[in-house]
Amino acid sequence: MDRLFAPQSAEAQAHTHLNENWFTWDQEHPSLDETLTAGCATYEAFQRYLKGTDLYLVPQSRSDLENVLRRYAYDTIHNTIARSRSQLERGGYSRMCSLVERSISKVLDENDNVSYLLGLYRHRLEAQPRARDLGSPARSIRIK
Repeated sequence: MDRLFAPQSAEAQAHTHLNENWFTWDQEHPSLDETLTAGCATYEAFQRYLKGTDLYLVPQSRSDLENVLRRYAYDTIHNTIARSRSQLERGGYSRMCSLVERSISKVLDENDNVSYLLGLYRHRLEAQPRARDLGSPARSIRIK
């Protein structure tokens, strides 16, 4: 994770804060802290991608990779909202999603992070059989 997030980055600090203050983090503010939640969601998205345990469709492009990371981050946001005892302010979900998307783009724009992350699971992509390799002859569909 240090390759993607410096320990002093907002995302890493948000992740650390939420994990260290698991039982009381949502009582510090009258409403859900959107910046903290979005930072942690971004960090969790990359961490989940690096683990690769539930990555079934291997991304082949930056766009695919961004979609996977966003989906993971949205899952974290949903889980955080469900666990929180604080209220979510009007428009808070959209703001958190926007913060996450900007943060993901920022990390992918740095160095060669896109090629690094896409390369992690390239072996899975190469091992997947293609439809034409499965032994069934290709059939065309006639359209009138």
